[in-house]
Amino acid sequence: MKTYLNNFKLIIIYVYHEGIAFLCYTFYFLYLNKNFVDEVYDENGHVVDYTLKCPENFNFAYDVVDAIAAAEPDKRALLWCNPAGEERIFTYGDLKYYSDKTANMLREKGIKKGDMVMVILKRHYQFWFTILALHKLGAVIIPATFMLQKHDIVYRANAATIKAVVCTGDGDIAEQVDEALPECPSIETRIIVNGKRDGWDDFMTDMEKADSHLERVDTKYYEPMIVYFSSGTTGNPKMAMHAHTYALAHLTTAKYWHDVTADSVHLTI
Repeated sequence: MKTYLNNFKLIIIYVYHEGIAFLCYTFYFLYLNKNFVDEVYDENGHVVDYTLKCPENFNFAYDVVDAIAAAEPDKRALLWCNPAGEERIFTYGDLKYYSDKTANMLREKGIKKGDMVMVILKRHYQFWFTILALHKLGAVIIPATFMLQKHDIVYRANAATIKAVVCTGDGDIAEQVDEALPECPSIETRIIVNGKRDGWDDFMTDMEKADSHLERVDTKYYEPMIVYFSSGTTGNPKMAMHAHTYALAHLTTAKYWHDVTADSVHLTI
């Protein structure tokens, strides 16, 4: 990570519910600004007011990521590295390609619009393939930490009627899912990343075999996109559901507070 820090124009630390964390380029915020917001300027050119514009069928994966991929397919979208020194750079064209394949893979496994899918992928780059794919299908992603235990998984699975789990093979979290399974009747599909396990489908193998062409699924801006579970400090965790407008809301933070630009790098932990 140190090799990148001197090149950062902007470094921001975010803490997401349940510990999902990624390092990504934020060019899409500028695309959001151009297409989904009206701004009012003063005589000095400073923004004094703005209004978000949200088409009825707004979907971040299609209308931002795929749109940028069509205009600038070689634009860097995601910079990934890990403690072992491995590095991957994904363009917007890459994200469209892999998210389309992932969406088709998930569809073949029965995932459809409205289905709840728990995703426990640490900082694996496959998280981005998965979250965009679920947006495209109109399914609802539930990000979760790898520190969950059996009882945590049972509670979440039954509270949200989770249909599938996409999980890292690192550590013992897949084992915790298996132990919880008899008490989670809604879970039909288990998919593993970076590992092999009986009863689990291999993410990369099945994704690579999937078709790369995906027809747009009709979704609406007010339909659910993501569910977070709270920490449960004073009781059982509560579900916080966000619609597809959630992605647009980040424009306020990214542009007007963090001041990201087309080539800024955003460190998200």
